[in-house]
Amino acid sequence: MKRAYDFVVIGGGSAGFNAARVAAGLGRRVAVVEGARRLSGLCILRGCMPSKTLIYSAEVLHLARTGRNFGLRISGAAADMPAMHARKKRIIRGFADFRAKQLETGDFDLIRSYARFVDPHTVELGDGRHIKGSHFLVSTGSRVSVPPVPGLDTTPFWTSDDVLDLDFKPRSVIVMGGGIVGCELAQFLGRIGTRVCMVQRSSHILRGYSAKAASVIRRAFADEGIEVVSDTHVTGIRRTKRGVSVAFRHGGRTVHRQADHLLNALGREPDTSRLSLEAAGVKTASNGRILANRWQQTNVPHIYAAGDCCGPHEIVHVANQQGELAARHSSGVRGLRPLDDAMLLSVVFTDPQIGRIGLHEGDLEKKGVTFSTASHPFSDHGKSILMDANYGYVKILADRGSGRIRGAEIVGKDAGELIHCFTTPLAMRATVHDMLEAPWYHPTLSEIVTYPLEALAGKTRRGAPCGR
Repeated sequence: MKRAYDFVVIGGGSAGFNAARVAAGLGRRVAVVEGARRLSGLCILRGCMPSKTLIYSAEVLHLARTGRNFGLRISGAAADMPAMHARKKRIIRGFADFRAKQLETGDFDLIRSYARFVDPHTVELGDGRHIKGSHFLVSTGSRVSVPPVPGLDTTPFWTSDDVLDLDFKPRSVIVMGGGIVGCELAQFLGRIGTRVCMVQRSSHILRGYSAKAASVIRRAFADEGIEVVSDTHVTGIRRTKRGVSVAFRHGGRTVHRQADHLLNALGREPDTSRLSLEAAGVKTASNGRILANRWQQTNVPHIYAAGDCCGPHEIVHVANQQGELAARHSSGVRGLRPLDDAMLLSVVFTDPQIGRIGLHEGDLEKKGVTFSTASHPFSDHGKSILMDANYGYVKILADRGSGRIRGAEIVGKDAGELIHCFTTPLAMRATVHDMLEAPWYHPTLSEIVTYPLEALAGKTRRGAPCGR
């Protein structure tokens, strides 16, 4: 039997759920096809929410252990891993149950099965049934990749899933990869008392961020006893009687590190291999990433893609926006705007955190924009000093003529919160002068952004205030 829908969503994570919700709200007949054992998607079950729950617990522990910096005597502070694990499970269960209820009671059909294309308008379910659709959205997310590193495929390793499910404290872990996941989990492990060594191929960790930002995080890691070895070439990984051994070239010589466990944090890849996309004529990159245009359409116009399976930014709020855009575009909604990279917002939840929004030096140079920058360190700011939060800085980029804000980078305490000072100004095309018209309370962390704003205001001309 074939059932026909206006809009078929394959994958019920963040992008898929929001797309289905919007499409159903537009009066379309919608189906969500999800074959995972548990509903809710990567972010809730094995990504953002469990990792940030544990990272925050580790931050509280770190503050307790460094209480002497605040004139406090706090003895015996330690990670109770079974209790931490139980708290994480309880919190995530609440999030997951709520999302599962949304999926099960939404104004669309929820079909618990995997699906694969048999032609551009038909997918086959696991039980052999077929579903036809006028439009499709593929939002199947990503999975941990196993790159061709010598010995990695034959050596037992942990993934982020395993670390987020720990109920004991590992003695030692080698973290392969210095990206966002690797850095966040390396610091979590270090703070609960694990000896951590990070092995990174490129010259600095957090390769997608500025070298200056990465250097601040690396200095914080060093101060906490986390070893980071960058600019390496791994020559071999093998299992030993005591755990795992990693050999790599660094500084012209071969170096070995041993630990009880290995964490593969070398990245993720699109989870598209089971979809038989070729049967629908959908083109992908060599790693399986679905190619999509600015409306999230693939080369087959009625088939859309959103989220980690198409990228290019593996960020939940971006996946949500992509899914909603696809639902509206496929429904013929007029006046739509594609996602704007000039508004891209990202956060790294290390301590100190990194928050970044908008365009940066390289982007502006490519666009031929004449700009100025100004920055101010947290080590010269009253509230951060009294909080013993001296790592990092605030940097702002603005048009040299008008003072229009183009981007900002914050590395420091609660940078993920502070970066939102710039979301509305960027959306409104505001200037540094506009932001300085707002009140900034003293003493607060957010007050630090006024210092680079004032420096930039002195370099630019004042125009009519935003919105007038």
